[in-house]
Amino acid sequence: MSLIRFLTLLMTALVLAGCGASSEDDLRAWMLEQRNQMRPRVAPISEPKPYKPENYVDMATVDPFSKDKLTSALKRDVVQPATITSALIAPELARRKEALEAFPLDTMSMVGSLIQERQPAALIRVDRLLYQVRLGSYLGMNYGRVTKITETEVILREIVQDAVGEWIERPATLQLQEKAK
Repeated sequence: MSLIRFLTLLMTALVLAGCGASSEDDLRAWMLEQRNQMRPRVAPISEPKPYKPENYVDMATVDPFSKDKLTSALKRDVVQPATITSALIAPELARRKEALEAFPLDTMSMVGSLIQERQPAALIRVDRLLYQVRLGSYLGMNYGRVTKITETEVILREIVQDAVGEWIERPATLQLQEKAK
């Protein structure tokens, strides 16, 4: 047992002697010398070319990014009779707006229909309020006017602007919304 203790003690002493203070000064001096000898070699940057402005020679032609060019191209593609009819279509801007023109169509729902004085009428719900709509009434924010009322839907025509800025008619409908049970 004493031999094992002796060997263990000897090994511990050798390990501690190896971990003792070593001469790191040599290593640090060598690293400093190598760092000082290292000089980066950077190629010089060439001089920039001087800016020479050029005159725009196509001043008389239409600017390729102009809205006028797009408008003229779209108008050229439109068929002539459609242009004549679109001149006749325009919203009535001078009339007084009705209450349901303040809401978009997608916020409205048809909840019923009835006939009063031999004229069909529809019941439209918007924001928990119920409105009665007749033929010729205006709905929605796109100058929509009711053209037909059936038991299941309200058909209207809206007047909107196309890409060229001309007024066109667009049909729209409100379907009867049945309450889920």
